[in-house]
Amino acid sequence: MKRSVLPAFLVAGLLTLAACSGGGGQGQDAGPPRPGGDLVFAVSSDAGCADPQQVGSNDSIYSMRQIVDSLTDQDPKTGDIKPWLATSWSSNPQATEWTFQLRSGATFSDGTPVDANAVKANFDRVPSLGARGTLPKGYLAGYQGTTVTSPTSFTVRFAQPNVQFLQGTSTHSLGLLAPSSVAQTDDQRCAGVIGSGPFVLQSYAKNQNTVLTKRAGYSWGSSLFTHPGETYLDMAEFRVVPESGVRTGSLQSGEVDAIASIGPQDEAPLSGAGIDLPSRANPGTPFGIVFNLATPLGADPAVREAVSAAINRHEVVSAVYTSQTKPATSALASTTPDYADQSALLAFDPNRANQVLDAAGWVRGADGIRAKGGTRLSVPLSYAPVIATNRPALELLQQQLRAVGIDLQIQEVPVANLAAVQQSGQFTAAWGNISRADPDILRSQYGSGGSNFYRFPAGTPVDALLSAQAGTLDPGQRAQIVAQAQQQLVGQHLVIPVAELTTTLAVGPNAHDVAFDASSRIQLHDTWKSAS
Repeated sequence: MKRSVLPAFLVAGLLTLAACSGGGGQGQDAGPPRPGGDLVFAVSSDAGCADPQQVGSNDSIYSMRQIVDSLTDQDPKTGDIKPWLATSWSSNPQATEWTFQLRSGATFSDGTPVDANAVKANFDRVPSLGARGTLPKGYLAGYQGTTVTSPTSFTVRFAQPNVQFLQGTSTHSLGLLAPSSVAQTDDQRCAGVIGSGPFVLQSYAKNQNTVLTKRAGYSWGSSLFTHPGETYLDMAEFRVVPESGVRTGSLQSGEVDAIASIGPQDEAPLSGAGIDLPSRANPGTPFGIVFNLATPLGADPAVREAVSAAINRHEVVSAVYTSQTKPATSALASTTPDYADQSALLAFDPNRANQVLDAAGWVRGADGIRAKGGTRLSVPLSYAPVIATNRPALELLQQQLRAVGIDLQIQEVPVANLAAVQQSGQFTAAWGNISRADPDILRSQYGSGGSNFYRFPAGTPVDALLSAQAGTLDPGQRAQIVAQAQQQLVGQHLVIPVAELTTTLAVGPNAHDVAFDASSRIQLHDTWKSAS
């Protein structure tokens, strides 16, 4: 297998927080894994879609990851790409063509084979996905087609070098769907799709629950799975429970087996009740504010700089997030390959924020909010409630920005509507993050050839850097380019990172081996339950 084009990295956070598992009464020996049992997992939100290729929020990815297999998998300890449906792969010297060899015998749950033609059907369809398909479209940037040479061999072609594509094949976003699902419309697919994964989608009720059942006869799991064959669990239900206190109470009472979106107030009581709190830092882009550069406020460098300087990141993290969470120090989270520390550009400096705004002509009014030319310095900020900490984090940011005369207006957008709002461009600034264990997440989010929801202009130095890293084969050179891109994104306040997302789960004493993958989402193939 040719892997020389991957970045050579050993990120400390990946090494120390890799592949945690939960349950078992905080280390008590529950014996060997046993088959059977139903797992109930409470999440805080629902993206409104049951198609892995059209979801981007963690709460929905948790369930959708289980119903599809990927061509490859990524080791959360090292970042290495490992076999899954593909047994081997290679690229041409320019990384414009990638050839894969598939294992034989895998089938979708409707009985059709997972063959090269099915892969081609999936990849050919991705470019025509709508706003919900931003992630897979980014991984297939410059896609020119797939050539099938045999049922188990195919070559994927790109218009320009695409180094990041191999890592993209390990993600849920390029998880393979049955051709019958691929052929459906975007909305039809959101009602439910057919995959080849270790679980089958039994039912999906929007904003209520997603129920998965064991795939009978499954025998083509990732090389990273700890046991071959079928899952231990008979069923997994992902139940939408928006209220943090209700999720916590349900876990403590035994109504559910695991929960997501843990708040700092939950840590001590849950731990004291004998409940495990496995955690893993998410790679990708941190939670932060990004302006729409096509709007007047987004185009104002003084406003962007003042917003960044007025934020006390350490206060936000300590007040809102779990104890494992770190303040953001770059446009990439510190566990992402080729992360480069830009913390010197992210200091809390309210005096600087005031100076910049004064110099730009933003004058404080009687209520403390600044104005210029009769326009108040009010910043509408869109966010979706994909995690319980979003609202309290933004309310604290609102207080911090008000201290320098900025009126942050928090505007909640339903999770299911977020992609459409971003694509429309009808917003001033947005709050969010994207998890991915590859630095190309910067290009796919902010490059002019990517989704570019934030309307970054083409032809700028930062745009050139984001494009260049995607085609740079040498790992050392790519790391240098990515570092320059981070410096420009943060130094020009084009992105305003605030907090690194650390996924912290709470797992009850009867659930075991709820494992994190390389993107800090969960993998349930090896999960099992002990007797109550």
